[in-house]
Amino acid sequence: MIALAEPTANPASVKLTLQTLEIAEDTTAIRSLDWDRDRFDIEFELRNGTTYNSFLIRGEKTALVDTSHAKFRDLYLDELTQLINPAEIDYLIISHTEPDHSGLVRELLELAPQVTVVGSKVAIQFLEDLVHQPFKQQLVKNGDRIDLGGGHELEFVSAPNLHWPDTILTYDHKTQSLFTCDVFGMHYCDDGIYDADLTLLDADYQLYYDCLMGPNARSVLAALKRMAALPEITTIATGHGPLLRHHIAELVGRYRDWSQAQAKAETTVALFYAADYGYGDELAHALAGGILKTGVAVELIDLKVADLQEVREMVDLAAGVMIGMPPQASQSGDMQAALSTILAAITPKQTIGLFESGGGDDESVYPIRNRFQEAGIKEAFAPILIKETPNEATYQLCDEAGIDLGQWLTRDRAVKQMKALDNDLDRALGRLSGGLYIITAKKGEAASAMLASWVSQASVEPLGITIAVAKDRAIEAFLHAGDQFILNVLEEGNYQHLMKHFLKRFAPGADRFAGIKVHPAANGSPILGEALAYLECEVVSRMECSDHWLVYSTVDVGRVSKPDALTAVHHRKVGNHY
Repeated sequence: MIALAEPTANPASVKLTLQTLEIAEDTTAIRSLDWDRDRFDIEFELRNGTTYNSFLIRGEKTALVDTSHAKFRDLYLDELTQLINPAEIDYLIISHTEPDHSGLVRELLELAPQVTVVGSKVAIQFLEDLVHQPFKQQLVKNGDRIDLGGGHELEFVSAPNLHWPDTILTYDHKTQSLFTCDVFGMHYCDDGIYDADLTLLDADYQLYYDCLMGPNARSVLAALKRMAALPEITTIATGHGPLLRHHIAELVGRYRDWSQAQAKAETTVALFYAADYGYGDELAHALAGGILKTGVAVELIDLKVADLQEVREMVDLAAGVMIGMPPQASQSGDMQAALSTILAAITPKQTIGLFESGGGDDESVYPIRNRFQEAGIKEAFAPILIKETPNEATYQLCDEAGIDLGQWLTRDRAVKQMKALDNDLDRALGRLSGGLYIITAKKGEAASAMLASWVSQASVEPLGITIAVAKDRAIEAFLHAGDQFILNVLEEGNYQHLMKHFLKRFAPGADRFAGIKVHPAANGSPILGEALAYLECEVVSRMECSDHWLVYSTVDVGRVSKPDALTAVHHRKVGNHY
């Protein structure tokens, strides 16, 4: 019988609650519900909050799978001590060491110093740096088992790079439950425990995959292959969002399909970084997100733990190489050996991009940049230097840099596609005309703009419009559900200079409004001073259309500066490119 506890509220904030329930025999979930969290590592915007899920498995011995975020310290530890005497916990299984799951490891070890911490070799190394105290430890690799007694035999599945290099999955043979931490999760906070209604979860599930798992599609496929050797899985106990029980085959299948599509990409970028140093993980994923928008695959490799043969193989495979600078004095020298391997393997046919990790003692970008330049290696963008805590503008800079690299690597393919359509069809399609508009948007310190012509009114009640936005446009990141923007309407006979300005190629992070007269709208986005009219819009939904997103938005406010003037019209000669 499933018993659901009443959610426990944080006395300091009702936005944090706790939920405990039995999800299988001798297995209790402790779900920390973060209702109003709206960002994850800044670059990952959340619409529906998130949860941090932890699990107790009791046989003759007891295992705790993961802890919680530090913000839940009092709530989580109070609940845990009510469920079990900490002295009775035998194992703490660390699925991976990212702080949202291991944020209370130090506190747990103070309550239960007898606990044996179980994790991959890399996880144990990371934890030693995190908790700064000795602890009992047991390293596990793929196929290793721990017998808790009472039929609860735990088998471990190695899943490195999903999405950290230290990830393991844990399978309980008695309950046929697979504990996966980030894998198959989503940022979705709700009292509902399971994946009963996929229509509510679809968008968040895919966004989570795209941001965290997509950059390591080959690693996803390798983990799925190892999972296939397990017996039947009846529950996937995720670390974020609802647990999976009703649609396991469908949702696991999506990971397989998405990853196979990524792995088949013609072009790949190898992105080397230090996962547990500075802001390396967040910056790497922001850069990878930009690259993926261009149809180029990405493989993330942690310099701290990468095998040198793997480093060489990835450089040989990749058309582009990105490097996040590691700390100056790496303890083992492994990172320096990896950098030397990259320098030895790269060729002038490849393209590079460099960025600081922002840890305060980064290796300087410039000596290695000089080495690449001496070898004739092209640079996709100027090095990204981190001088302060990253904000929205920093992550937008990374997104745009990733897009630039991806577009540079696929430029020949883009030209080929422009010539692919039948001439008659191409000319006929080009006879579809549209107005000329400039979309402007602002989030925090980040702003963007785009010239658009694929715009149409889509509804009357409520008033709504649609805009088709190419997936590899920088402004795409500003057009998710709930985002606000301005649609600026250009005036016939008075648009050429604005069109020329917003059509030019901007360097990553460049101010798109330099020299342009603007004033802020009520929603904070820039209104062009020379616009014929403008509409204040809010994104309601998006539909994926091959190489574009069709963005549906409602319109709240509109103004016209010249009632008798006409809208500028865009006439094309061909229909297979702008």
